[in-house]
Amino acid sequence: MNNNATCEIFCYDEEKVERIQRGIQSIDIASMTQIFKVMASENRAKIIYALCQDEELCVCDIASIIGVSIANTSHHLRTLHKQGMVNFRKEGKLAFYSLQDEHVKEILMLTLAQKERVMK
Repeated sequence: MNNNATCEIFCYDEEKVERIQRGIQSIDIASMTQIFKVMASENRAKIIYALCQDEELCVCDIASIIGVSIANTSHHLRTLHKQGMVNFRKEGKLAFYSLQDEHVKEILMLTLAQKERVMK
């Protein structure tokens, strides 16, 4: 590691550190990290992206879009549904999924925008 990337002495702003630590303790970091873990799967990220492109898709459409089996797609959709990221509805023999709300789309779009910014 480059020695210039770290402090040469150890000293910290006690007031700032305590204020930020209190803030961290007041939020549910575990739930927040779980969202990123769920989205960290390439197939689940593809599913979320696909659902950003159309309001609602059936499992067969999603499986075809991301290029995996219906069983694999269903597994990923169950995980996304369990985490509250997608809605599910059944119509006859078809199962349809949609994004839970705009926040899921915003997270994905902000991530894509960040990637583009870093790549420039």
